[in-house]
Amino acid sequence: MSIHILTLFPAMFSGPFSESIVKRAVDQGLVEISIYNIRDYTSDKHHVVDDSPYGGGPGMVLKPEPIFKAVEAVIGETGMPVILLTPQGKLFSHQVAEELAQNEEMMLVCGHYEGVDERVREHLVTDEISIGDYILSGGELAAMVVVDAVVRQLPGVLGSEESVGDDSHAKGLLEYPQYTRPQSFRNWEVPEVLLSGNHAEIARWRRTQSLKRTLRRRPDLLQQAELSDEDKKLIAQMEREED
Repeated sequence: MSIHILTLFPAMFSGPFSESIVKRAVDQGLVEISIYNIRDYTSDKHHVVDDSPYGGGPGMVLKPEPIFKAVEAVIGETGMPVILLTPQGKLFSHQVAEELAQNEEMMLVCGHYEGVDERVREHLVTDEISIGDYILSGGELAAMVVVDAVVRQLPGVLGSEESVGDDSHAKGLLEYPQYTRPQSFRNWEVPEVLLSGNHAEIARWRRTQSLKRTLRRRPDLLQQAELSDEDKKLIAQMEREED
């Protein structure tokens, strides 16, 4: 997969993309990440990328010309998705990450200041994404979040393919509790069922814990989760115990 990022601050990406899973994926040739500076696509000697908004108001707005030039220079005739990171976009989710991971290429455009000229939205980008209902200084941090979430969906990136499927939100539920050595830590013990070797009981315990954690922390997720009849009975029992 090839990921192209258009930004005013290329240096911001050097740290996050030089560590951990993303770096390993790049080193293994599973993903290629290219960073482009919007200022390189300006036509004036001062490399001006923003201007005051028509109609007045605070702040500055990113000009359309350099963004159009940059995107068109990179995508050519490929037709790849061009995604604007903006608080006005659709909310990013695990499902969106899975969908984006199906693309061979995509471009992320990092907004900044008061935003981008509306003509970028209307005539250039194919989608808009927000990582949450809050305001960041720019789209760079949001782009890092999207890249990390997408890259881990690519085949071969994680050591175990089961890791992706067991992640919180992967199946609409929060993940069950995890434990490792030592078995006893400050007199806090690992649940006995996890030491039993009974895989059926372990699977049932994990499913129950996942349902319980989701019910307590994110009950809204249960509305969209794929639940079996047994799951529904367990949830009903948990709700009665909570009353």
